Amino acid sequence: MAHTVIGIFDNASEAQTAVDQLVSNGFSRSNIDLSAGTGSAATGSDALIPDRHVNTSGTRSEELVDDTKDVGSSVGGFFSSLFGSDDDEDTKKYSTVGGRGSIVTVHADTDEQAEQAADILDEAGAVDVNERATEYGYSSPTPTAALGTDGDQTIKVIEENLEVGKRTVETGGVRLRSRIVAKPVEESIRLREERVTVNRTTVNRPATAADLNAFQEGEISLTEHAEVPVVSKTANVVEEISVDKAVTERQEVIRDTVRKTEVDVENLGTTDQSIRPAGTDSDEVTYSTK
Repeated sequence: MAHTVIGIFDNASEAQTAVDQLVSNGFSRSNIDLSAGTGSAATGSDALIPDRHVNTSGTRSEELVDDTKDVGSSVGGFFSSLFGSDDDEDTKKYSTVGGRGSIVTVHADTDEQAEQAADILDEAGAVDVNERATEYGYSSPTPTAALGTDGDQTIKVIEENLEVGKRTVETGGVRLRSRIVAKPVEESIRLREERVTVNRTTVNRPATAADLNAFQEGEISLTEHAEVPVVSKTANVVEEISVDKAVTERQEVIRDTVRKTEVDVENLGTTDQSIRPAGTDSDEVTYSTK
């Protein structure tokens, strides 16, 4: 399938650089066209606008128009042959930008060559046609309806997907806090106490020999004793409290609804389901706009 790759540059110097890079990357110079619009400083053969297309026989035809004639209409015809008569908006937009710059046209035989050529043109400085057309005062017409009008209309097909994840939440817990509590206690104890008493007894009798033997100086002592309470404390472990966790798992089924866009396609008044560039049934056009 034939492809036509187009890059538009601000001046002929940048366009020539792009051509050189294409040739150095293996593209045949005979498959590359370089032309300049009214806004370019190119002269001589570079100041010719090619009106190229693939005709019905599959061979390439070429018409060169001198820039002293109506160059704008020549550029318009060039893009019209590429886009087709039904794509008037893109034809006008590219003609607006192409008429003020230099156009590099690459004829590629395969999809890979077309993509490579587009990348080379972008790297060489091909302008963004949409932005540059806006700078030059071009504005796209506002469609009168979202569907059913000329030009590309798009319905975005959106589909929701259910994604189920997990997060950890607090559901409860146990906190242990220890504190010291004092309470009064009492115990009964029996204490023994000694007390010395002195008894005096009045007598009147004659002294005996034993009394006379004891009739001398002497000393008698007797000590008193008493029991007093002795208090001490002992500590004993009477209970142990520990905290632990038991982990269990359960299976839960999440049920919800998801939405998606469904598009019904209805053909209105035609059975032709193909869209091709004008003038050929096998030609594809690739536009390099960065």
